[in-house]
Amino acid sequence: MKLLGSLICMMHFTLFANAQTSFPLWPDGAPGALGQSTNDIPTLTAFLPAPGTATGAAIVICPGGGYGGLANHEGQDYALYLNQHGITAFVLKYRLGSHGYRHPRMLEDAQRAIRTLRARSTEWNLDPKRIGIMGSSAGGHLASTSVTHFDNGKSDSTDLIERQGSRPTLGILCYPVISMGPNTHQGSKNNLLGKEPSAELVELLSNEKQVTTNTPPCFVWHTAEDKAVKVENSLGFVAALQKHGVPFDLHVYQKGRHGIGLADKPPFTNAHPWAKDLIFWLKEQGFAK
Repeated sequence: MKLLGSLICMMHFTLFANAQTSFPLWPDGAPGALGQSTNDIPTLTAFLPAPGTATGAAIVICPGGGYGGLANHEGQDYALYLNQHGITAFVLKYRLGSHGYRHPRMLEDAQRAIRTLRARSTEWNLDPKRIGIMGSSAGGHLASTSVTHFDNGKSDSTDLIERQGSRPTLGILCYPVISMGPNTHQGSKNNLLGKEPSAELVELLSNEKQVTTNTPPCFVWHTAEDKAVKVENSLGFVAALQKHGVPFDLHVYQKGRHGIGLADKPPFTNAHPWAKDLIFWLKEQGFAK
């Protein structure tokens, strides 16, 4: 019976994964696009909770990959896990340094995703005041950039999406790259900023230095053993949140490699403990059931 139950759960998640819908963030072409291939077209892929379970909250998910690729287990798997708890998830395919893009194109994609969910909230029965962002590794840097660099939108724009604000309601940062300084992940920095960025650009994208009292609440987790992205990235960011009075949850686990994700597949019965800690926190934020 236990095996049968697991198979049914797997079928349930597979059905929703197959029912996903992808669409371009800019139907007429992204600003600064270098071409017209799939590499030049940022998209969102929607993952919807089971009927009758949605909370009205949504999270944009930024997979990791050093700004040179996109890790599926930090995208689709996260979306399916969030769906289990009533959260509508949207996986962002953002432009990459490996395809010739540099800042601010990645941030433009993330901001456009947030604006899109607010502008089209009625289509997915979303609450525009409950739109979060989540990212791992370099995707965590993009998420941390989104919670520290945002605007209120352009009220006079002819594009209704651009009228929306880009401030996320909350941020979820999983073993994130935060700093562009000594503790950075060099590959991510090179792909984001190029090999010889200005000191001003390094400062601007060292997001521990960009926290303000208006930064939204954040859930941050890391492992002390992470060899690829130093735990100091998370510790420095949380110290800045604390300094500015921004609510946060911090979890540093003693063991664990970089890029571990959920460490499980649907139905996520053996997910890493951070996953349950996250849902506990999301319930406190009014995002999850």
